[in-house]
Amino acid sequence: QVQLVESGGGLVQAGDSLRLTCAASGLTLSLYAVGWFRQAPGKEREFVGAISWGRGSGTPDYGDAVKGRFTTTRDVAKNSVYLQMNNLKPEDTAVYSCAVPRLVGTAPGRDQNAYETWGQGTQVTVSS
Repeated sequence: QVQLVESGGGLVQAGDSLRLTCAASGLTLSLYAVGWFRQAPGKEREFVGAISWGRGSGTPDYGDAVKGRFTTTRDVAKNSVYLQMNNLKPEDTAVYSCAVPRLVGTAPGRDQNAYETWGQGTQVTVSS
């Protein structure tokens, strides 16, 4: 059974950092691109970042709202992908989810409709 599990969310103050983990089971995560998305209450789901398939991190893509503050990397040995979030702002408050596409070796990028398997999400709350 393919499963993605996010962890690492929590309540922090503005300016703090968090690292989210997307841990996979039932698939070899390095064969898949991984996307990060977030959804705040009453808002549409928003693209955060994406890392391409492969054993390295390559050149990830980031949404404009987080560029320069967030970094996504891959840990092949742990079958996981991380989202390092620095200088957090209250507007970063949301449920963060990771996702993979149906096919290995593809690059859905920012298109959330191209991702098939999603984690349950982890809550990040940033107080001012």
